[in-house]
Amino acid sequence: MTGGTDTGLTLALLSTTAYNSGLIVEKQALARLPALNGRRVLALAVSLLTAPRWLAGFALMLCGLGLQVLALMFAPVTVVQPVIASGVAIVLVLSRIVLRERLGRGEYACVGVMAVSVILLAFSADGAAAVGFAVSGARMAAVAIPTCLVALAAAAGVPGSGPRKHARPATGVSYGVATGLLYGVAALAIKALSGAIRHAHGAGAVSAVLSSPYLYVMAACSAAGLLLFQTALQRCRISIVAPVSNVLGSIYFMVAGTWLFHERLPADPVRLALRLAGILIAGAVVVLLSRQAATPEPSPQRSALEESRAYLA
Repeated sequence: MTGGTDTGLTLALLSTTAYNSGLIVEKQALARLPALNGRRVLALAVSLLTAPRWLAGFALMLCGLGLQVLALMFAPVTVVQPVIASGVAIVLVLSRIVLRERLGRGEYACVGVMAVSVILLAFSADGAAAVGFAVSGARMAAVAIPTCLVALAAAAGVPGSGPRKHARPATGVSYGVATGLLYGVAALAIKALSGAIRHAHGAGAVSAVLSSPYLYVMAACSAAGLLLFQTALQRCRISIVAPVSNVLGSIYFMVAGTWLFHERLPADPVRLALRLAGILIAGAVVVLLSRQAATPEPSPQRSALEESRAYLA
């Protein structure tokens, strides 16, 4: 591996650690807040921005995103993204130890297989692959716009997040699919921004970022995904929501990003087979998880009450 790739991998590891640790802190904070409603954006934003613990978790997530931008400057999508997706393991460990979440046997099996798909993707990475930065705005729009529409359609079926009055019951998978696609588009915009930063110097980098449409695409998709994800964290188990969102967003980013930024697939047949197997397995697991019977998540108020009783005991 080149020195640049090593730097990119190190930054990616720090990125996923900070980001997923922030998710756990946010989940703890959301258990103490009133029930959130995705249709009441202003009230939702006020609730979040006045919660110190949630802000601490959000700060960790921002650090993770910033490190991801830097990682993509040194290594290609197909090297960085499997490491980012490995954050699933961090979420699963911390959700069990810190949040005391439990999954059913079928859910454990699906999440375990999803972790295997991430390992396959990591082994398929080629450290000698070239890093792509050039992207066509028209091609980006052709990919991003339909994806956002699909994400919004998925979100519309979740109670409290869309116009449907009689929507299907909320599940972690429903939330994970919607937020994963939104975050996937945001990741494409982050990748495009990393190219603008790399080709600019000094104060010119700030000007290049502020004048880039990708900054605003990233901001819009990240904000939409963030608001929906907070509702998901409060209503559902993070050990389901985060893996589905993370892996689906990563797979989407790898597939679309490799094409958009002209980064080649592995030439080695073994690496190529591992890449395709990881993608297909992750997609199949999302489908299987969506058919699992959902275990009810305790309401935020009940969770806080039980936590207080445990503390007093």
